[in-house]
Amino acid sequence: MKPTDFAYQLTTYLSKHLPGRAGTSRNTICSYRDTFSLLLRFCSEEKGLVIEKIRLETLQKNLIDEFLAWLETKRGCSVSTRNQRLAAIHAFFRYVQLEEPSHLFLCQQILAIPMKRSVSKAMNYLSLDAMKAILESPDSTCLTGRRDLVLLSLMYDTGSRVQEIADLIAADVRLENPSTVKITGKGNKSRLVPLMTPTAKLLEQYMVEHDLKLIAHRSYPLFQNRSNGKLTRAGIAYILKKYVDEARSQHPELIPKVVSPHCFRHSKAMHLLQSGVNLVYIRDLLGHVSIKTTEVYARADSQMKRNALENAYQGTTPSEMPIWQQNQELLKWLKDLGR
Repeated sequence: MKPTDFAYQLTTYLSKHLPGRAGTSRNTICSYRDTFSLLLRFCSEEKGLVIEKIRLETLQKNLIDEFLAWLETKRGCSVSTRNQRLAAIHAFFRYVQLEEPSHLFLCQQILAIPMKRSVSKAMNYLSLDAMKAILESPDSTCLTGRRDLVLLSLMYDTGSRVQEIADLIAADVRLENPSTVKITGKGNKSRLVPLMTPTAKLLEQYMVEHDLKLIAHRSYPLFQNRSNGKLTRAGIAYILKKYVDEARSQHPELIPKVVSPHCFRHSKAMHLLQSGVNLVYIRDLLGHVSIKTTEVYARADSQMKRNALENAYQGTTPSEMPIWQQNQELLKWLKDLGR
């Protein structure tokens, strides 16, 4: 069977354009691939279309709208996930309109589908005491416990995303003073993050124990699972949940109901901000492109807002109620007067 124009363009887009011309990261390509896997499943299961016969003109605006609604209603996806899938579809049709100008109108119709607005959730971060309780949970007398302690300490100390920690190899770590770790983030952009002395010492002991300082092992994953492969995002989330549950059993008042790996990143940023560190340095540590992204932490810190307001307070509001407001008969008379 001759491949359709959709099959040809999608295959070329995912296998050649994104990794080659665009230089897109592997994680982004996988996300785009998953989006179109879901779209094809929707076309097959919900619309009764034969996948081998789907053409570009099949993917009309109404079908994409129905697919996005299906993601939310049938699959229970959040608005942010729905918007992420739509962003992948938009990116593909921007590519198509250059490769297939005859479908320009179709592409523009799909590109006109707007992102869905959602209610902003409150930022979830841990207090210093909560962070200490979690980091004290791993059993440092066993091999796995020591690995987990170093993993969680490094994730907090560097403010890294969970995928950035999973992708680390031994060569990314520089233990000579000043100690640093090279973090590779979104868009394959790398940044050097300084390591605090306690974390650097823990990391050095861990690397010696696992022979990761040997030149022959410099390409090995920094954190490995039982199969000697690198830990996955799900694996790191599982490890974190284990110690969060232990800490919560000991300190239920400190640990919130939901603690994700990204919560460590938020916590590090908030703790630095509360310590007076400039937003520019926090931006560089987190790998944000724009300072506007980092400003969300300043907006979320209610304690800093309160302190700033108290420092600027001029005492214009009287501390006691005026005499006339204490006269209940006068207040009643004034209310009756307005009727």
